Amino acid sequence: MFDFPNLSPTQGLLLTLVIVWSLVWKGLALWQAGKNNQLGWFICLLVLNTVGLLEITYLYFFQRNKN
Repeated sequence: MFDFPNLSPTQGLLLTLVIVWSLVWKGLALWQAGKNNQLGWFICLLVLNTVGLLEITYLYFFQRNKN
């Protein structure tokens, strides 16, 4: 677990969970945008940090190749 010296253990756990949540969604969305050759989406997803909200929106509504 990460060590956050200025946070309580509960806050540290919550921050860790938010980081993991965000990284999982960002990884999935970046992979799909790269696979679909959507450079604009790839750059936006890479630069903006929205705690997974933009990534989930992209995956469910804007990617080209839906299964």
